[in-house]
Amino acid sequence: MNEFEIIMQEAEKELITFAQELVRIRSYSGEEEEIIRFIAEKMKALGYEDVVIDAMGNVIGRIGSGERAILFDSHVDTVTVTDEDKWDVPPFSGEIVDGSLYGRGSVDMKSAAAASIYAGAMAKRLGLAEGKTIYVSCTVFEEDCDGENLKHLFKELNLKPDYAVICEPADNLITLGHKGKAQVVIRTRGVAAHGSAPEKGKNAVYEMAEIIQRVEKLNAELMKKEKPRGTLVLSRIASVSASLNAVPAECEIYLDRRIAPGETEEAVRQEMDALVAGKDATWEVGTLRRKSWTGMEICYEPFHPAWKIEEGDELTLASKAAYEEVFGNEPAVYDFWDFSTNAVTTVGMGIPTIGFGPGEYKLAHMRNEHCKVSQILEACAFYIRVIEKIR
Repeated sequence: MNEFEIIMQEAEKELITFAQELVRIRSYSGEEEEIIRFIAEKMKALGYEDVVIDAMGNVIGRIGSGERAILFDSHVDTVTVTDEDKWDVPPFSGEIVDGSLYGRGSVDMKSAAAASIYAGAMAKRLGLAEGKTIYVSCTVFEEDCDGENLKHLFKELNLKPDYAVICEPADNLITLGHKGKAQVVIRTRGVAAHGSAPEKGKNAVYEMAEIIQRVEKLNAELMKKEKPRGTLVLSRIASVSASLNAVPAECEIYLDRRIAPGETEEAVRQEMDALVAGKDATWEVGTLRRKSWTGMEICYEPFHPAWKIEEGDELTLASKAAYEEVFGNEPAVYDFWDFSTNAVTTVGMGIPTIGFGPGEYKLAHMRNEHCKVSQILEACAFYIRVIEKIR
């Protein structure tokens, strides 16, 4: 047994216990203070040389101070649980059943957070931090505002790593990119009138009806294209009227447009223009405003292009070599996420980025969310090997 295997074996139980502890801490978006402070103390105990909680409430730990800097990022906020009584294993128990860690956040993405935190500390013990700087961040409010956390963290600390690994669940497959997204609000205008005299008004809901049909038709056209393809979903509808006995003066829909590689921002904007053409309607990016656990106001503009790193990129090659070390063979396939992540910030800054994390992402946000313990350990080993292979 070599030194790497010995250190992995020694840390195995402690790492999984830590992952369980993270799952047991409820950390809905905007309520992450307890878990962030818990992680900060854990990083210090593991020998991180610098641990900072920024003004938004993200935590980042540093090991080493070498020329080459690599960041491993995991968000630690989760979606809510509204059906706790229907879970087979309680969602905040952190129990291990049949070799899997159960609970909210076990897949998305506390198992990865635990694996990356331990990977940094173990890389230091193995002497792999020489000439390098290892950053491990645990970020907040990603579920609503992906990328805003890292954007603030980098700005506040004047930080720009050379490489980034986004540790979102990927079933331990190297992920080379993901779709972009645009979240859009369309509003139609009407004229209020009493329900007994609708002819005196103009119903904003009726004005919206044709637009909704256009939305459905556009998505049908997108679905005919080859994968990875864009999609369009109407996710919310609301109207405003003086009362239930009045003609609505305003109607609003919220659209989620997933953007495939090759689709441009300009093309998506033209689609939105076409949706409202000829109607008394306007559209705009669906800006979200949230408040972090520290009280900081977050303003998020959800309009991001798709991205994909090349297979010949230095980071991809290092990841491939790391994968071979851990799994004993070359990657049979590379993944491409349908969803958006904090990578929108790193890629937007020109930082080479890949994705890799334990857990099936289709289990994220679902009842009985769970992650294989074996994958948590493999992910930790992979992160260590990536650190080793970066030159």
